[in-house]
Amino acid sequence: MSVIKRAGIAAAAAAALIVPAGTVVATAGPAAAKAATTQGCPYGAVCIYPQNAGWNGGHPSHFYYSYGAHNLSNMVGMHRIYNNQSGGATMRTCTGYNGTGCQGYLPANNYIDKDMTPINSITLQP
Repeated sequence: MSVIKRAGIAAAAAAALIVPAGTVVATAGPAAAKAATTQGCPYGAVCIYPQNAGWNGGHPSHFYYSYGAHNLSNMVGMHRIYNNQSGGATMRTCTGYNGTGCQGYLPANNYIDKDMTPINSITLQP
């Protein structure tokens, strides 16, 4: 193959990679696939489901989005807690109010069935 022909093929291949300014290029990858509502829990939230209801048909009863402590009230018995936050964000259950007496860490994209009777708050942290 001549040098000129090879140069022409290389130029055509390079031209195929050029994207005009203002063009939006979208790709689907693991990050795009994970950014979704799961069992009714929006991406980026920690959700608590009603007592003894498991996933409750994808209808959580409580949603928490912001980092920090969240006080709970009238939550007793077994509840499913799902952490649909991103990256390394975790959730903790706490026996005291305002995020005191915390125990364990629930990593992102995990759930736990927890007796909430002694729990008075939860915390969300990055």
